Amino acid sequence: MPANLTPQYHEAEAKFRAAVTAEEKIAALEEMLAVIPKHKGTEKLQADIKRRISKLRQKEASSNRGKHGVFYHVEKEGAGQIIVTGSPNSGKSLIVRRLTNAEPEVAEYPFTTRKPMPGMMEFEDILIQLVDSPPIVKEGTESWVIAMPRSADAVLLVADLASDSVVEDVENVYSALSSNKIILTAPGKIISSEYPIGTVFRNAIIAANKLDKPEAAENLELLRELCEIELPIVPISALSGEGLEALKSEIFRMLEIVRVYTKLPGKPPDKEKPFVMKRGSTVDDLTAAVHRGFVGKVRFARAWGRNVPDGAMVGRDYELDDGDIIELHV
Repeated sequence: MPANLTPQYHEAEAKFRAAVTAEEKIAALEEMLAVIPKHKGTEKLQADIKRRISKLRQKEASSNRGKHGVFYHVEKEGAGQIIVTGSPNSGKSLIVRRLTNAEPEVAEYPFTTRKPMPGMMEFEDILIQLVDSPPIVKEGTESWVIAMPRSADAVLLVADLASDSVVEDVENVYSALSSNKIILTAPGKIISSEYPIGTVFRNAIIAANKLDKPEAAENLELLRELCEIELPIVPISALSGEGLEALKSEIFRMLEIVRVYTKLPGKPPDKEKPFVMKRGSTVDDLTAAVHRGFVGKVRFARAWGRNVPDGAMVGRDYELDDGDIIELHV
């Protein structure tokens, strides 16, 4: 089938030939990809354009690594910060776009994401920050990309179920982080002390993306059976939306936080903005979050929740549960 390329395509191609910098070439190639007629006769040409874009992105990333002082920091917001990481073209950006208010660039070629893109995900009555980050490859990933999970609360590792090397890809990401003393662990896992000084541990889950692809079922089975990383796997399709609600619930659980509501005696509870506390927090911890001036002055509290009778009197060492309503008595 003939390609039948349009004048718009030839115009974009002329821009590419005249381009000098990598940035100019990438922009021209992206324009060529956008205007090229999509049919069987241009499939090879489309693949070649994507390959060129990917190669230029990698080259651009390599040149940036030679520059000192390249660093990105994303200020934490909401109930927790989740770094979304994975191999190239795994669908990280589309996941963040579907779950949050952010609009990261989404394309069919790898290395689209070049700097972090944060967005806020709604989960019931709280917001959780997801940060789309550049992909991690076996060699050549910038140090700041690998360091991002160190300051985050947890990690969402995206696996590409359309890739025949999905197991290797996931293990490469895990290995790159481990080599930099960032250990991904399953939520609730007991950690041994046999690690070097400076090692940090971050709860993580695997979002097995592209469940809509024909090869997904087979690759998901391979991931479950052969992957040596013991992390929970949540199958999803960012494209169709399948599994995204389950993923949101798992992200919340991964943070190991509880939502606590306060009330004044004789008044209804404030259900608008819960206090978000780490699991294991007590009434004393809640008191400090409500007002520093109350610390040590609370005589007792009353609690409403799943683990106590309504209005039960509890002490300052009472461990808070998700959804508890607490009435402090000073």
